[in-house]
Amino acid sequence: MDPAPSNPTPPLQSPSPRADSSAAPAPPTRVLFVCLGNICRSPAAEGVFLELLATAGLSEAFLVDSAGTGGWHQGQPADRRMREAAGRRGIALPSRARQIEVADLQRFDHILAMDADNLAALRRLERQVDGGARIRPLVQHCRRSHAEEVPDPYYGGPEGFERVLDLLEDACAGLLEDLLSERGEAAARLDSAPT
Repeated sequence: MDPAPSNPTPPLQSPSPRADSSAAPAPPTRVLFVCLGNICRSPAAEGVFLELLATAGLSEAFLVDSAGTGGWHQGQPADRRMREAAGRRGIALPSRARQIEVADLQRFDHILAMDADNLAALRRLERQVDGGARIRPLVQHCRRSHAEEVPDPYYGGPEGFERVLDLLEDACAGLLEDLLSERGEAAARLDSAPT
């Protein structure tokens, strides 16, 4: 008798919502990245996260967007320097800048802030709604880096954009790992619920 073939489990996979294949798939997890103007850090985080999802075959399991706490860049693409730095890593930044709305706190499951000022602005908005998204700093998901925030590279040189991408790649990989774990826990609770 031949031994069973070895099929290594990919490092990132979407947990099944139920063992029963006729069950409806879990709704997508909705993730919003927020920075100041939505032209550097948050569109880069969105692009990095989308790339991770595509690589892992998880694009259908998540809805991803980005926004800024300010609206002065509304409709503009990401900063040229950020697009170029991301492009060198094979990461596309497709979004157009928009300002966060109070409704986003109800629309999204997770809102990730790039720095303390963004977090404070989100907390002020949070007071206007009852319940909603889980708001937190993105850097709390870093695995390798020890940063208090994702610094704004707008007024610096090219190395600032590279540093931001390094942080975002680390934090977004950790975020995806954490969200998949949460989705698995939710699926396990559904599987064990009495029918």
